[in-house]
Amino acid sequence: MTDPFGAIVRGDTTKKEIALVFTGDEFADGGPVIRKTLRERRVPASFFLTGRFYRNPAFHGLIKGLRADGHYLGAHSDEHLLYCDWGKRDSLLVTEGQFRTDLENNYKRMRRFGIRKQDAQFFLPPYEWYNAQITRWTRKAGLTLVNFTHGTRSTADYTYPEMGKSYRGSDEIYRSILEHERVSPHGLNGFILLVHIGTDPRRTDKFYDRLDRLIGELEGKGYTFRRIDDLLGP
Repeated sequence: MTDPFGAIVRGDTTKKEIALVFTGDEFADGGPVIRKTLRERRVPASFFLTGRFYRNPAFHGLIKGLRADGHYLGAHSDEHLLYCDWGKRDSLLVTEGQFRTDLENNYKRMRRFGIRKQDAQFFLPPYEWYNAQITRWTRKAGLTLVNFTHGTRSTADYTYPEMGKSYRGSDEIYRSILEHERVSPHGLNGFILLVHIGTDPRRTDKFYDRLDRLIGELEGKGYTFRRIDDLLGP
């Protein structure tokens, strides 16, 4: 399933399969908890990380561990650029040259961990914000642009209380996932469920601490978890 901008945002809605996706840029505090939970649950996941994340020495051990565990490691832009205006989405803030250079730099960082471009053909854009031109440029670069499936508040796990009305606590996020599963005609079938590998220290109510419970509850409803390349195919 694609959105109006051409990004793939969902897999097969006839199958009870979910791609659990994590993005990361400057924070990785949830890494140890997430990795431990996935290993104990034997759940494969996908991690889209910026070049800044890949080149941070403090994160190298985690990256190597995730790769050794068999998870999908992909690109999320090198410098976490904002591609288009928040209020006027068709207004680009980068040129094609800037886009391509930044993207290639991201993959250059990944090669140091043995991740080749052909092994990571899916690209998840920074801020999960893009337009049709970005999708076309991604395609020209030989990649496929993907984004999360809308319908839950899972992506709000980065918010913190000082953000005021934008803040979403972990209880609310958790409930939104289960409520969408309950009321949506297709449940969470083919869902790309996005959360963050780390968040600002000002958020003390960390949603990744609910990951084990969430996986168990969804597995109890008959769902299985897939890497994003398995969910969407080649």
